[in-house]
Amino acid sequence: MNETPTARDWNALSDDQFRGIAAEFFGTRVPEHLRFLSRRPRWAEVREWYLTLSRHGWLVPAWPVEHGGMGLSQSKVLVYMEELERSGAPRVMDQGLMNLGPVLIARGTEDQRQRFLPRILSGEHLWCQGYSEPNAGSDLASLRTEARIEGDQFVINGQKIWTSVAFDANHMFALVRTDKTVKKQAGISFVMIDMRQPGVTVRPIRNIAGHEELCEVFLDDVRAPVSNLVGELNGGWQVAKTLLGFERIWSGSPRQSTLALLRLERLARASGRMSDPVFRDRYTQVTMDVLDAASAYERFAQIMRTGGSFGVEVSMLKIWATETCQRVTELMVEAAGDLGALSGEVDVEGESMDILYPFLDCRAFTIYGGSSQVQRNILVKNVLDLPS
Repeated sequence: MNETPTARDWNALSDDQFRGIAAEFFGTRVPEHLRFLSRRPRWAEVREWYLTLSRHGWLVPAWPVEHGGMGLSQSKVLVYMEELERSGAPRVMDQGLMNLGPVLIARGTEDQRQRFLPRILSGEHLWCQGYSEPNAGSDLASLRTEARIEGDQFVINGQKIWTSVAFDANHMFALVRTDKTVKKQAGISFVMIDMRQPGVTVRPIRNIAGHEELCEVFLDDVRAPVSNLVGELNGGWQVAKTLLGFERIWSGSPRQSTLALLRLERLARASGRMSDPVFRDRYTQVTMDVLDAASAYERFAQIMRTGGSFGVEVSMLKIWATETCQRVTELMVEAAGDLGALSGEVDVEGESMDILYPFLDCRAFTIYGGSSQVQRNILVKNVLDLPS
């Protein structure tokens, strides 16, 4: 392809036409050595792939064209994600792409958009999310990291935890407490922090699969200009809910389940399990589960596509998608037999694949972004009108 995506109206194409173009783009441009990685890659490994996406205008499918995105409708964003996952493309540093960018477009000032969005696209600013704390996970409003104002700057002290790939990030968007005299949700602000300064300490945490992906971050008299406040002072809870809406839509996407299903199919064909009628029956069931999750996601996408909005019902989508992914990986480990208990790449009739890591990795899916228990409580209280 010789033209960049921003040079044409992608939404004028049918979804099938766009799928063909996306499949060609990812199929020919994803570096072979980065396909179907069984771990979260480091920035140094995926930097060139990130910049390739940026140069061709394929980095942020959902951002508006005027901000450097493709401006895709939600149905085409779903096609984009399906073909991206089908190609085995690695995950990049995406907190700026998927979360902060949309928040700045929706809630930021024009100055903030001009300062930060181009630097996200260029890979100059690599963002992590400073939300959870040791005593504020699912109960995020209990956070204790404080920020006081001195002149035109915030001075921030506290600790964040479970911060994905913070060791490669140079910026953090964080929720901080700016007023302790009001109810806990009312005294929180959303602040962007440059991590390239004294007082920022990042310590990796080894996950259940033995990889270092999560981190704890200590902030000791760290400074951020007041101009880095997104939304109103003490209005961070509303900004956070906007971002959590984006996050739950993304975590409710069928992309992880689709990728897990592709891996299961590879395993089944390599091992000959597809000839087993019992396995084939179970494989058909999880395939239908993934299709059901995709259908639910598309219904939410249609609401967004027609300019509508949704509230607490997005919790259902997150539960559905994340628990479906877990069922697919559980079947993969079971189908692999003894090989399913081995860490790292294993040989399955000449096919090299990591069977255990996807199973371990998706254990966290029902925790981050609000655990399944929290999501069910939200639905019980706000949809069913029952006491939680």
